Amino acid sequence: MYETKGQKLVNRRRFARRMLKATFTSLLLAAVALAMGTVGYHQFAGFAWDDSFLNASMILTGMGPVGTLNNTSAKLFASFYALFSGLIFLSLMVTLLTPVIHRVLHAFHIDQPEMK
Repeated sequence: MYETKGQKLVNRRRFARRMLKATFTSLLLAAVALAMGTVGYHQFAGFAWDDSFLNASMILTGMGPVGTLNNTSAKLFASFYALFSGLIFLSLMVTLLTPVIHRVLHAFHIDQPEMK
């Protein structure tokens, strides 16, 4: 997918396409996670769709829940969704930063001779 150590650094246009692809992938992943949370809060906690969306987005961004959970299944869902959201956040950051980190590290090693 990315260039190897011996290859030249890609031009800015191709790098911009990589960043666009990483951004699109991250947004898609975030949208899927948000949809899962919204449906889960609606089903398990009995919240209205707007309140479910609010709770899911607040948990996904790490800000915490808004509504009160009254039953055990809602509390269990909220717990697992919070853990899932932490993993999604890390995955989003990795997906977004991988092209940048690769470009920086590749630029540092571009002029080094190959070690055998």
